[in-house]
Amino acid sequence: MPPPFFYKLTNGFRISVRPAFLADQSAPDRQQFVFAYFVRIENVGTRTAQLLSRRWLIHDDAGVDTEVVGDGVVGEQPLLAPGGVHEYQSFCVLKGRSGYMEGEYFFQAEDGARFAAAIPRFTLVAEAW
Repeated sequence: MPPPFFYKLTNGFRISVRPAFLADQSAPDRQQFVFAYFVRIENVGTRTAQLLSRRWLIHDDAGVDTEVVGDGVVGEQPLLAPGGVHEYQSFCVLKGRSGYMEGEYFFQAEDGARFAAAIPRFTLVAEAW
């Protein structure tokens, strides 16, 4: 079965996410469940914009809630013209076997207007091994 796929369209940007559990990098006995997530940011609108920053909300079933705010994505602030795509992958470590992530990317258009694009909520589930 292919991994789940989540997407959301906001303000002319389609954000798609595909999470994956990394069993070989996890240590359940130490409450460390590692997940990768693959992100595709597509400009399906009509204006060029640069991704300036991001805000992630991370929740796990161990009761830990984390907010991550920072510039760009994995060290980049891509400029996306209409039809442009930027892809990257990252990871997170949960203390519980499951949780979810969601958030926003913040952009600035060429005319100086700032706006957000929603990152869809996606679930993280450690499969049994």
